Amino acid sequence: MTSFQPLHSVTSQSLTGKLQGFHEALLADYPHICRLACAIYDKPTDVLKTFINSTRQGHAIAGYEVKLHDTPSLLHLANHQQSRVIDDISAEIHGGSVHSDWLLEQGYMSSFTVPIIRQNQFLGFVFIDSVEKDSFTPSIQRDLIMRCASICDAIANELAAAHLLVATASAIRSIANLRDFETGMHLTRMAELSKLIARNLPAHFGLSDEDIEHIYLFSPLHDIGKIGIPDAILLKAGRLTDSERQIMQTHVQKGVDMIDSILADFNLIEANDARIMRNIIAFHHEYLDGSGYPFGLKGEQVPIEARIVTVADIFDALTHKRPYKKSWSVENSLTELHQMVEQGKIDDDCVTALANSLNAAQHIVTTYCDSQEPASNPGY
Repeated sequence: MTSFQPLHSVTSQSLTGKLQGFHEALLADYPHICRLACAIYDKPTDVLKTFINSTRQGHAIAGYEVKLHDTPSLLHLANHQQSRVIDDISAEIHGGSVHSDWLLEQGYMSSFTVPIIRQNQFLGFVFIDSVEKDSFTPSIQRDLIMRCASICDAIANELAAAHLLVATASAIRSIANLRDFETGMHLTRMAELSKLIARNLPAHFGLSDEDIEHIYLFSPLHDIGKIGIPDAILLKAGRLTDSERQIMQTHVQKGVDMIDSILADFNLIEANDARIMRNIIAFHHEYLDGSGYPFGLKGEQVPIEARIVTVADIFDALTHKRPYKKSWSVENSLTELHQMVEQGKIDDDCVTALANSLNAAQHIVTTYCDSQEPASNPGY
């Protein structure tokens, strides 16, 4: 059996690290700039969400999302590809929303907002804050726009690479004549549930918005290796025999091999987001007591991103109909997850994060419900 091991360390500098380095260099000329942050835009959902930041004063806002069309001032900047200066935040910004209340609490005095536009597509914003009023003169604005181009390029390139990986894996799945092994709604639920759990984990896990975005993007690829499993097993209407289960379990290594090949082809094997993708695919069937497969990892050997996806995947399987079972209620499914925690199989913090977001979990289950459930056998 392969000795593939979890990739806990970052193999290349993260975007957060790059932004912090950019901020450090900027301080030599502009010591009053106390914060740089980037929010990225998801066009299908119209959601603008926090992504990376470098904060020298105050505390960073994290896990924040807002509909772009609910923020007319930012929508105008995005539509017209314009920057914006606020010379006196305390005079021009009024409380009443989560973001404006947070901004006023930090003591920032002025700000400069720059849209990220690549190939005429709006990708998000860079927010630059200062501890002084009237910090952003026209000449400073021009200089900052030029200097921000490098970090905007890095953000655009990494997002493009991540979406390319997802699109490539999805295309492979589509052309493999897999029919109903996974529905689009299952994949959407996996992304939403994984993000929900990740956002509600305790702070000691140290998941940044950048990490959470990658978990959100890559969690639907967890079972990509199933494209190499024969339909007679993959689509079997009933529980698998022992020999069939052994074949089913090979989908993990098949998925790892497939993704490694894709990463190598795109020269992305050392990319930071590749670590999260590979860990999700390789370890989402591991149990904390060592009884999972294919590597029999225990406890902290299982990366947190894999533990998150494991809980999301089991919860989704429980709450939706399968050929051999009816769908369970959210409450009964959570009871089953808690029992698995007591057995030492899955992560208590991940299950607690899901349980503490019961209404949101129910919303995901009901909103993204399949009209016809997938025939795939999960192979647990």
